[in-house]
Amino acid sequence: MISLIAGAFLWCAATAQTDTTQHVIEGRVNSVSQQNKPYVILISADGFRYDYAEKYQAKYLLALRKKGVSATSMIPAYPTLTFPNHYSIVTGLYPSHHGLVNNNFYDPQRKGFYRMSNVGNVRDSSWYSGTPLWVLAEQQQMLTASFYWVSSEAAIQGIRPTYYYNYNEKITIGKRIQTVVDWLKLPSEKRPHLITFYFPEVDHEGHLFGPDAPETEHAVHTLDSSVNEMTIAVTKLGLNVNFIFVSDHGMTKVDNTNTLLLPAGIDTSKFLIPSEGNLVEMYAKNKADILPAYELLKKNESDYKVYLKRDMPRNLHYRTKDDKMNRIGDIMILPNCPKVYNFYRRKLNIGWHGYDAYAVKDMHATFIAWGPAFKQNVSIPSFENIHVYPLITTLLGLEVSDKIDGKKKVLKKLLKK
Repeated sequence: MISLIAGAFLWCAATAQTDTTQHVIEGRVNSVSQQNKPYVILISADGFRYDYAEKYQAKYLLALRKKGVSATSMIPAYPTLTFPNHYSIVTGLYPSHHGLVNNNFYDPQRKGFYRMSNVGNVRDSSWYSGTPLWVLAEQQQMLTASFYWVSSEAAIQGIRPTYYYNYNEKITIGKRIQTVVDWLKLPSEKRPHLITFYFPEVDHEGHLFGPDAPETEHAVHTLDSSVNEMTIAVTKLGLNVNFIFVSDHGMTKVDNTNTLLLPAGIDTSKFLIPSEGNLVEMYAKNKADILPAYELLKKNESDYKVYLKRDMPRNLHYRTKDDKMNRIGDIMILPNCPKVYNFYRRKLNIGWHGYDAYAVKDMHATFIAWGPAFKQNVSIPSFENIHVYPLITTLLGLEVSDKIDGKKKVLKKLLKK
């Protein structure tokens, strides 16, 4: 099966569950030392391009940006897709190091596929490396909650957030915001200090109608109002709460009419190809077939660039030397934006992401943060999303023992002290 839709849209459409109940891990409490720590609400607006707030005059986010800190943009990891980047944000690792190298990929050791539309895959902790923020916090007796985040349904290292929901789109945004408020009203020993919160709507509309469409503008304004509603409701509680608003990637308009096919002569029976679109990864069944296929692709190179895994650009952290879990394809085909691959010549969406963020600025994401810990009206240049992890561990006073790619010094300048 080959995925035809990039980003979170397929995940949301295919894995939406009827389970709308809150799951609570009983028996956990904040340690006495953790009860006096600040609180962090990490908000992800899927597909919220770096320039959307200004492009569509999201008045509340623009006001919050002045009250806090922001970046010119946030640079997503490669590939600029939903699952790899959400997991990079909460682990501080590049996809090649944490294992989610794509929304859909093949693992030669397991002889199996990971697909974001497969609930069994999504909830299987053995697919995930690294230590997500909620796992780190719970290990140090600090309670956490998740109103959706990639991997939060899996018991990574045997741990899920104390309070969490399985992904579904049946719960209204009003109820979700009220749940966050209710969590923060719990007694101090039961109150989560880290809350993750996910909005899918902007990505939905961006895929279907493109980044310049009125439908996308409406989704941005709706989200803007929701973030403002949450901020007001939480602020009334009088707690030391810091908000971090991010997105996983941007969005661009593609040529969904003149799509690409693999060159004639490529024997697809010799390769496993989990997905198409703006990154085609070819996994050879027999290693002897890699070089001949690569040479044929290279000979026909025009609207795409082809690489052997060992030769991928160093700055993408997607080479053989980076591939900690051996999940990156043997041959990579990267179409030049706005081109996309469409093996079955089906109608594709007009909005896409997944391209190299260093080559296509539209892939860049958003970063805004506000609250007692942050300086006011400060903006910094673009930075990689792996640095959000050590920012949050600093805010929450958590000890990091694992080796991560993110660096504390990159965003430390945003804090008052």
